Amino acid sequence: MLKEETTATVETPTTSDYQAEHIAVLKGLEGVRKRPAMYIGDTSARGLHHLLEEVIDNSVDEALAGYCKRIEVTIHKDGSASVADDGRGIPVDIHPEEGKPAVEVVMTMLHAGGKFHTGAYRVSGGLHGVGVSVVNALSEWLEVWVKRDGKVWYQRYERGEPVTPLKAVGKSARTGTTVRFKPDPEIFETTEWDANRIKQRLHELAFLNPQVRFIFRDERTGEEVEFHEKGGLVAYVQHLNRNREVLHRPIYISGVRRIEQDGKVLDEVSVEVALQYHEGYQEQILSFANDVRTVDGGTHESGFKNALTRVINNYARKVGLLKEKDPNLTGDDVREGLTAVISVKLMRPQFEGQTKHKLGNSEVEGIVFSIVHEELSAYFDKNGTVARRIAQKSIRAAQAREAAKRAAELVRRKTALDDARLPGKLADCTEKDPSLCELFLVEGESAGGTAKQARDRRTQAILPLRGKVLNVEKHRLDKVLSNEEIRAIITALGTGIWVEDGKHRRKSGESLTEFDISKRRYDRIILLADADVDGSHIRTLLLTFLFRYLRPLVEGGHVYIAKPPLYAIRKGRELYYAYTDEERDAIVRKLGGRGVTVQRFKGLGEMNPDQLAETTMDQKTRVLLKVTLEDAKKADWLFSVLMGEQVEPRRQFIEQHAKEVADELDI
Repeated sequence: MLKEETTATVETPTTSDYQAEHIAVLKGLEGVRKRPAMYIGDTSARGLHHLLEEVIDNSVDEALAGYCKRIEVTIHKDGSASVADDGRGIPVDIHPEEGKPAVEVVMTMLHAGGKFHTGAYRVSGGLHGVGVSVVNALSEWLEVWVKRDGKVWYQRYERGEPVTPLKAVGKSARTGTTVRFKPDPEIFETTEWDANRIKQRLHELAFLNPQVRFIFRDERTGEEVEFHEKGGLVAYVQHLNRNREVLHRPIYISGVRRIEQDGKVLDEVSVEVALQYHEGYQEQILSFANDVRTVDGGTHESGFKNALTRVINNYARKVGLLKEKDPNLTGDDVREGLTAVISVKLMRPQFEGQTKHKLGNSEVEGIVFSIVHEELSAYFDKNGTVARRIAQKSIRAAQAREAAKRAAELVRRKTALDDARLPGKLADCTEKDPSLCELFLVEGESAGGTAKQARDRRTQAILPLRGKVLNVEKHRLDKVLSNEEIRAIITALGTGIWVEDGKHRRKSGESLTEFDISKRRYDRIILLADADVDGSHIRTLLLTFLFRYLRPLVEGGHVYIAKPPLYAIRKGRELYYAYTDEERDAIVRKLGGRGVTVQRFKGLGEMNPDQLAETTMDQKTRVLLKVTLEDAKKADWLFSVLMGEQVEPRRQFIEQHAKEVADELDI
């Protein structure tokens, strides 16, 4: 049957087709509702929580100005959220130019707020003055209460438009602002609040503002928690390193520099840094500008990194740990095992974009460099034992880096070979289109043999792994790449390895960056291990390796966990499989009577190829768990707990979460 086709005539546009009437003018907050992603990044859960963070930032700005000591955040049962502070309260008097109450101007007009007038806020995170008005525009409704001038003032808005006048509804001797809003379901893909995400941000702010108490309440669950971290950045670093063996007590650095011109102060930059090294190899640097998390770094972070590298190199040469002929330590070397928090406060921050992910003030780089270089050099002179320990760790990192380059070169050469030079124990598939292929990483030679018989030879490849994979959390890259099993995995995948440098990959050109996801030989990497404790341990080891050295495969949704059954239940010719004890009991009750037999699979090797194919490998009948990394920071912390050196945090975590892990993940 032929498909009916249609044709259309394309006319050449003329000037008469484009007149003044075609120019759309979006008034008020209409533009925000038309293009919300321009203001909050996206309309997913991330954008949703950005709304709340904007309101919280306004209260934090009051704290930075010295007027706020308590901030309360509440998630209400109706899906709305509220933020209450004891700051000065948004002004309620009539704005001289707009002829409206100032609070209404702030809530309904872009680029209106106290952040533009240097006398109102010396330091603020809500730079652009669009925060709360954008929240208002993207909310089904928003209500504001202002305690000011002895009264409580109230106004309500719906989708950005005021529906009541500002009016006094009570009296109060205190001051402060409460904003309650309900995100608009017409705008957002989800309006479900994530309590853990909110608590994490409040805890972060408590470290950055030790003078403020942050209260979180969740009416959905009845939970209430307070965050008040008097130790500031030092306590923050200790918190981040709580599951690690540290080399020394945190080092705290602070300083203030003024930028003046013709006798006038153009800006004043306050710098705080806390840093601590641990025995591990991962780097973690968190940077903030006016309490806003700069996830992409910026000039304050680069200034810190440059100063750190310079100071450690100078000290190492001064005490003879580096000889004249030795090359300088690189930034990667000196940051191995470093945990640091950088916080700068300035009058005129220049963020890249409304979501404020990167600080761009060029003058800040030199200021941070100067303060850190001066203070850290003085600390090293007074604390030689700690300084020598840090320098020696950096030198060991440099030596390991050279060894890793040689190992990576070998891995890269092996990865580039044709299929005939792939690992000998790999049973490859015949299909050459990677998008149709999947690789099973199978625990044990015996189970690998069964899987080879159970597979679809056209699209499924099998790589048996002998014993437990190396715990990469406890070893440097050179040791990792010398492991036979890991090298076999890398070679089979064909992508090379991915190495993290803080938040970013190393620059191209270095041998450690030869990762190319487009060269992957399989679209799915499936972890297949026994459904017991040992199998769970092996899966965790493999996931740790994938997270550390092949993370783009995880983030791209290419990694899965196969879920073999625990039980086979038979009655006559009927056969059922159960993946949990609860499923087993339900099936047994359903079958009832005599003649029911229950077989527990102690391992994959006890299953015959037909059973393994039907339950675990056949795409039509199997159960796969897709591995995702929506919160890299949480994943990084989790791997540190589960696979790191410290035993006690791991024991506590397992005791606390064993039941929920068994119920939800069942891996």
